[in-house]
Amino acid sequence: MTTRLVPPAGPQRVLALAQLSNSVGDGAYYTTSALYFTQVVGLAPARVGLGLTVGWAVGSLVGVPLGRLADRHGPRGTAVLLALVTGLAVASFTVVQGFVLFVLAACAYAAAQSGLAAARQALLAGLVLARDRTGLLAHLQATLNAGLAVGAGLGGLALHAGTRTAYLAVFTLDAVSFVVCAGLLLRLPSVAPVPSRRRDGLGVLQDRPYALVALLNTVLLLRLPLLSLVLPLWITRRTEAPAWLVSALFVLNTGAVMLFQVRAARGVTGLATATRAVRRAGWVMLAACVVFALSAGASLWVAVGFLVVGAVLQVVAEMGQSAGSWQLSFDLAPQGRVGEYQGLFGTGVTIARTLGPLLLTGLLVEWGTPGWLLLGGAMLASSYAMGPAARWAAGRRGQEQVRQPVLVP
Repeated sequence: MTTRLVPPAGPQRVLALAQLSNSVGDGAYYTTSALYFTQVVGLAPARVGLGLTVGWAVGSLVGVPLGRLADRHGPRGTAVLLALVTGLAVASFTVVQGFVLFVLAACAYAAAQSGLAAARQALLAGLVLARDRTGLLAHLQATLNAGLAVGAGLGGLALHAGTRTAYLAVFTLDAVSFVVCAGLLLRLPSVAPVPSRRRDGLGVLQDRPYALVALLNTVLLLRLPLLSLVLPLWITRRTEAPAWLVSALFVLNTGAVMLFQVRAARGVTGLATATRAVRRAGWVMLAACVVFALSAGASLWVAVGFLVVGAVLQVVAEMGQSAGSWQLSFDLAPQGRVGEYQGLFGTGVTIARTLGPLLLTGLLVEWGTPGWLLLGGAMLASSYAMGPAARWAAGRRGQEQVRQPVLVP
């Protein structure tokens, strides 16, 4: 069991420890932030939602340029700097008093987080052999879930206390966790920057095949708001299931990823296996959507059964889709531009978390069964389109390598 959660010693383990440090802080932050901003800072819930949406929209825009910065100036130094900036942004939330300052802090937080994710992926690519990257990312995902679970427990203690001091302690913990993350990243070997050979204009945005792969992955990432927002609303408004099932399904998802994500990623070793994993995940996600839809109108325990089965299918699809997308995102990125390309690929997460709640709430909670079927069909179609898109991107990458001039010493 330990080997599933702990990667081999060396850079891989240091990267996992860095992931663990800031995920504990983030887990506490995610649990308490909404109530802190509304009850302690005094912002209206609608303003909190608007500010966070603006922040993550900015984060999705700056991921590519910050990833390019990591490529050009070295991913380790860039990641350390952005981890410190993230910690500073979290700390600034403790002194925010009004809406404008809140939006500025949210923008700084989201931008630094997006850039940090891209820089860490570039650092990982520079330190870890290609054949080991997907396996390490599976370890990191398991570590992330473990850290979030611990952090959520600490956040729960703050919620139970309900005092300003308790909330401020949580934000201080999150800020310190990013400082610890920066210190751990600083222990890693340096990865040499890759100077740009030519002006790339829009850069990765001009790579239409890779942009298409990233877009299809964004559709598949619409699963992200399901567990945190859509299913709680679905359970309480459209089914007879008890509200406590929301927490149980969250624990089920988190525990499954901790225990089985590494195993789910073992068979993903190249483009062919990655696209097959994504395609299988599309079918499983369609099945999950059908089962979730069946829970509406069913008796209490029948509804509970459908929802548990749907959650199991969802997490199986999540683990397969994650493993396949990790492999594709690295294999299809040109050497020396991993940070920039990961910056684009990572915007899928911010877009799904920003637009997903609005889109899926209306589609699923309001429309019901047809909405679930439409979502499942869209995910299945995207998963099947991923294969041709990946082959197109791989073919383009091969043509670019052939066109590169050979330098004779």
